[in-house]
Amino acid sequence: MSDQPVTFEECPAKNGCKLGFAQLNAEDSLNALNQPMIDALRSQLSIWAQDPALACVVLEGRGAKAFCAGGDVIGLYDSMRAHPGGPNPVAEHFFETEYRLDYLIHTYPKPLLCWGHGIVMGGGLGLMAGASHRVVTETSRIALPEITIGLYPDIGATWFLNRMPGRVGLFLGLTGTAINAGDALYVDLADYFISSEHRPELDTALTEVKWSAAPKRNRSQLAQLLNRFADVNRSACPRSNVLARRELIDRITDHYCLESLIAQLQGHTVADEWLASGVKALLEGSPTSARVIFEQYRRGRLLSLKEAFMRELVMSVQFTRQHDFAEGIRARLIDRDRKPQWRPPSLTEVTDANVAVYFTPPPELIPNPLEDLDVCWHKRRE
Repeated sequence: MSDQPVTFEECPAKNGCKLGFAQLNAEDSLNALNQPMIDALRSQLSIWAQDPALACVVLEGRGAKAFCAGGDVIGLYDSMRAHPGGPNPVAEHFFETEYRLDYLIHTYPKPLLCWGHGIVMGGGLGLMAGASHRVVTETSRIALPEITIGLYPDIGATWFLNRMPGRVGLFLGLTGTAINAGDALYVDLADYFISSEHRPELDTALTEVKWSAAPKRNRSQLAQLLNRFADVNRSACPRSNVLARRELIDRITDHYCLESLIAQLQGHTVADEWLASGVKALLEGSPTSARVIFEQYRRGRLLSLKEAFMRELVMSVQFTRQHDFAEGIRARLIDRDRKPQWRPPSLTEVTDANVAVYFTPPPELIPNPLEDLDVCWHKRRE
């Protein structure tokens, strides 16, 4: 097994073309996304984008448990301890390069298939969300649980949560509720359900596609292939918990007051275990995160993808300079006492001024480093 953070392989395919396979290679950490992974992926994806013989990219994670369970928050914790209050060059570089990678995937000029099996959370969802062809399996478990560690859903979530049906995005962002493959299809975080047992067959079929030098045609060819597999697997796809509760979610999130929304959610937890788990995470999570997420969703409704990443860079940097993010990581992943001491400790004590900090760029981010995103990678998906 290679000790490289990401392994890359090129396989021959039809018509003199080839396929590129990129595999996150940190199975022991559930392929948690770290800086070497980000750097390796950005570099190789850029090379493949310019290779006329490379017809399609497949992005996957090593091992059966996870595609990618999130970002390397332990590394971020160490950097916050080393740079309390900021500036924090390690964290700022991590977030900037992560968002550049995510934007690259969203705007990639060639078909990019993401195999989203097992755990797909946080930074892993950032990699998957922008892929042109996103596959989920019977093991897929997708979530944005950042509120539990005093953070907020980033990796472009400002953009894609606002594009989910109704107010489902607000609910998922606030509660960190895990969703299955059927949910992912419903909320447009995935495109195809294919059982894991069919993966070897799919890999073989990919080499038999009549690829060409035309990316638009190749995307269509890949979609036709994946649809054939999805048709065979349709009956095995789990039912969507979100779809079954869509009307309820829309009704109980229709509030301009976060306290009223939470009260409505709590009123339905006795009879619904699925809702109850999300409400528990919301109530135990950072009160500041809850208010910021509520505001993030409201302010993000009309943002472009680029604008969303620019805003999230500001927010993420500010989170590394405040108390709750490091404290949440400590309580959940370092000491594991699960007793975070949030500051402020309750929703009623989180002021508008507290929230405004997270949307205000520090001097180091003026101008925003991501201002050049569309210049650096202007060739968008057709």
